[in-house]
Amino acid sequence: MLFILKKIIGNLLFPLPFLLLLMAIALLLLWFSRWQKSAKTLITMSWLGLFLLSLQPIADRLLMPLENQYATYQKNEPIDYIVVLGGGYTYNPDWAPSSNLFPNSLPRVTEGVRLYRQHPGAKMIFSGAAAISNPLPNAKVAAMVAESLGVPEQDIIMLPQAQDTIEEAQAVAQIAQQKTLLLVTSANHLPRAMRIFQKEGLNPIPAPANQLATLGPLNPWEKAFPSAFYLSHSERAWYETLGNLWLTIKE
Repeated sequence: MLFILKKIIGNLLFPLPFLLLLMAIALLLLWFSRWQKSAKTLITMSWLGLFLLSLQPIADRLLMPLENQYATYQKNEPIDYIVVLGGGYTYNPDWAPSSNLFPNSLPRVTEGVRLYRQHPGAKMIFSGAAAISNPLPNAKVAAMVAESLGVPEQDIIMLPQAQDTIEEAQAVAQIAQQKTLLLVTSANHLPRAMRIFQKEGLNPIPAPANQLATLGPLNPWEKAFPSAFYLSHSERAWYETLGNLWLTIKE
């Protein structure tokens, strides 16, 4: 119940639902109260916030400080385990295996497989519990994708009970406490994940995947017009900032 409550509160604090909630309050004030000036100010500021957070130059600059903390792993040192953290997923047996992983999850798995091919003898660890009403846990679905990409079943370990990053770190610590491991997750999530794993006594090597923020060449209209795609970048920056703040408070 605590996990579900945490997810509900966390999602309500995302920019889109939070700003839409403010707009709804403003509309109620506008239609059913005398606070007309306050309502107009609130709806204007909410709309402006939504507009700005949906622009690529702003969204990606918010995300870059998180994503730029660790470079793509390129070394060849001996590795015992490659830990791939869970993310969004679904399960439809009629789909291609990779179609069951959401955009934040599939790049983690493919980067993990790339690193596995570079480190013969390493084992892959997939984590993640089952979502509500889903017949398979996240770890199993990710492992199925890895197998479809050529990773043998005997080189895969699944941790299907871990519901969040803290539980993932605790589960990995029981297996790989004194081992060398690569920690693979989205680049924006990696700084917080590293803090959590280190707190469990692990010393993971960071291996970021799924980099989103870019200063590279884009079409002019991609920078000028608001987009739900870039709003999601702002959401990731906000979510991870809240997560790091919460970790600091707990410490």
